[in-house]
Amino acid sequence: PQPLSAHVGCAGRIVLKYVIASLAVSGLFLSFNSAAAEPAEEIIVTATRTAQTADQTLASVSVITREDIERSQAQSVADLLRGEPGVSIDNNGGAGKATSIFLRGAESDHVLVLIDGVKVGSATTGSTAFENIPLSQIERIEIVRGPRSSLYGSEAIGGVIQIFTRKGGGPLSPYFSLTRGSYRTYEATTGVSGGGQNGWFNASASGYSSDGFNACNGTLTAGCFTIEPDKDGYRNKSGSLRTGYRFGDRAEADVHWLRADGQSNFDGGFQNQTQTVQEVYGGRVRVAPFTPWQITLSAGRGFDFSDNFLNGVFASRFNTRRDSAALQNDVSFGVNHLVSLGYDYQDDHVTTTSYSVTARDNQGVFTQYQGNYGAQNIQLAYRRDNNEQFGHHDTGNLAWGYRLNDGLRLFAAYGTAFKAPSFNELYFPYYGSPTLQPETSHSTEAGARGTLNGTRWSLAAFQTEVDNLIAYDAAIGAAANVASAQLRGIEATLAAALAGWESRTALTLLDTENRSPDANLGNDLPRRASGSLRFDADRTLGKFRLGTTLRGEGRRYDDLANTRELKPYATVDLRGEYMASRDWRLQARIENLLDKNYETAAFYNQPGRSFYLTLRYQLQRN
Repeated sequence: PQPLSAHVGCAGRIVLKYVIASLAVSGLFLSFNSAAAEPAEEIIVTATRTAQTADQTLASVSVITREDIERSQAQSVADLLRGEPGVSIDNNGGAGKATSIFLRGAESDHVLVLIDGVKVGSATTGSTAFENIPLSQIERIEIVRGPRSSLYGSEAIGGVIQIFTRKGGGPLSPYFSLTRGSYRTYEATTGVSGGGQNGWFNASASGYSSDGFNACNGTLTAGCFTIEPDKDGYRNKSGSLRTGYRFGDRAEADVHWLRADGQSNFDGGFQNQTQTVQEVYGGRVRVAPFTPWQITLSAGRGFDFSDNFLNGVFASRFNTRRDSAALQNDVSFGVNHLVSLGYDYQDDHVTTTSYSVTARDNQGVFTQYQGNYGAQNIQLAYRRDNNEQFGHHDTGNLAWGYRLNDGLRLFAAYGTAFKAPSFNELYFPYYGSPTLQPETSHSTEAGARGTLNGTRWSLAAFQTEVDNLIAYDAAIGAAANVASAQLRGIEATLAAALAGWESRTALTLLDTENRSPDANLGNDLPRRASGSLRFDADRTLGKFRLGTTLRGEGRRYDDLANTRELKPYATVDLRGEYMASRDWRLQARIENLLDKNYETAAFYNQPGRSFYLTLRYQLQRN
């Protein structure tokens, strides 16, 4: 007999997935229920552009701290994010290779990325080169899933990822780490932090080098369109500086800088080496003229430079600069009502001789209301953007929450979003079309989250309709607004402690449907895994700490026609740590223990079984 899913339509399949996920979460909850202490609440700022606890927010949010980064012993941002709720990643052959991050099935350029509040990314590709962002310079990452154009403007269809560099504070404290691993991988990081009670600073530098492995098993007509069975290495040098001071309760200032220079070899018939620069710097001043009124003024500049070569001969250059500034007023009315009014300015500039237009600006104004009414919470947001090329665009968001008791909250949200076409989509030779219009979306979400005896869980279902998707139209030989898509899914998380083990489980089930009026109608969108499961467990035994990460991803297709299927896979990572003293730690990690051969993009290899050893020093002061 055929499976049940073969007898139901698309709606039935997604409902079936919801039921399965709900049963899975219930089973996990019962298995891990314990009497552990209540976990401390994380303070987040990305979801509303104001500080609030993760429990207060009406958005689906994940937070990764510096402690999480070091405990996981992850080797890259992609390695760290893989398997997070709603996150799907494809990578073209290892460290330093092109990496795309999809949030809730939206396109990779539908994710808005901030570093210390400054919008980053390439104005030409429209996306962010996560592969070149050094993990060693990161303090924490906040992931907000769902539309946020009503607060941030263009690109935030799938969500927002904000990266915070290492901040410092407290007593003067030097630190360093050394890593040696497979594929002749070396990494060294050194830095110092401090600043006392009211100030903070951190200065850090790091270097990374890996010989890598053969990135692509392509052919002359598929994959990387070449046959180059060689090692494709990656080098990265980075540095960061952040400092600030709090002037009593009414004023503070903060400045920051991050730069990463990379060189990556890859397999390609037209280019096979790239030299990149990712740089961002900016500052923020926050003052409170009166107790209920807070003013925040920020500005920054981001660079995305890329020089590309074929066998050492210069082939192309794509340099972009993004300037931004923001003014935000937050006014409290008692303890239960907060109104925000803001203005954003952004100017993108492209250095190239190929495009007829090389600069454009965008101005946006927004307002937001957050209110508490006993057990109920409401968030309302509205924004109008005025783009130099595409005129006005309005977006909004409405969210509601209801606390049934101290350990259970329900929430629901609706939001609209848009994305302006990138310069490549408009002007790239033999692809771009200057007549393109912005992509638009509307999304709904509903779910619940709670805590019980130290166990924290969440469950959310979402649906997004995207219109005017930009895709290549063979009929005109250029990009066009010919596509539309429906994205539906469920996310579930569970964090618990049992018998001395700390565990965290994340489950995502995703159903994407191409609704373009062509031969691909009804197909899955490419390179999104149909489901993913990640399980982390760690335990401390005296001076030792042991941990494991289990990841599994369902099948995905590599092409719009759904003719090239990428098989499901599962990997196992093991890690250990020895705390020699309060200041010294020795860490070891085995990645892909079972040496699983898998692909997240067709023809592009992923790391096999790998070993890494890290020595860490951090001066601890009372």
